[in-house]
Amino acid sequence: MLRRLFSVRGVLAVLAAVLAVMVASSPAWAASVDPYVFRYLKAREPVPVEMDGQGSTRLFSPADLTAGKRLFEQSCINCHVGGATLPDPSVSLSLGDLKGATPPRDNINALVAYLRQPMIYDGSDITFWCRQVPESWLSQPEIENLAAFVLRSAQTAPGWGTERFD
Repeated sequence: MLRRLFSVRGVLAVLAAVLAVMVASSPAWAASVDPYVFRYLKAREPVPVEMDGQGSTRLFSPADLTAGKRLFEQSCINCHVGGATLPDPSVSLSLGDLKGATPPRDNINALVAYLRQPMIYDGSDITFWCRQVPESWLSQPEIENLAAFVLRSAQTAPGWGTERFD
């Protein structure tokens, strides 16, 4: 009986050690990923986001999207709460409105180009509502994370860029 008890304890100890190693070796980014990214952007693993109008994509990790969300919150949320556009409510950050812009802003490269040199919706003049984001302010990887957050939100987040928040 003592041997059986010892072997059960031994098995439990080994199991506990294996679980401890698994928890300790889990990705460090998992603890720092914003719950919004998991829940509303449905990004538990890297997700593809369109890079250009030709259909090429790049994978953005949950950590990339979290970094993009933080940049959005620091720089864009005053005018774009929930994907709406407060200075011009008729044009939101919905996928349809991003596609309808001239030129379209529905992929990473196009949205980054817009952020680097903001133009009004029809592309005919510069806009003063959205500030220019030079590379000295946000590096290329940072601005791509920001663009990926906006595009992924437009694709998957309920109510993003609409009048209703479902």
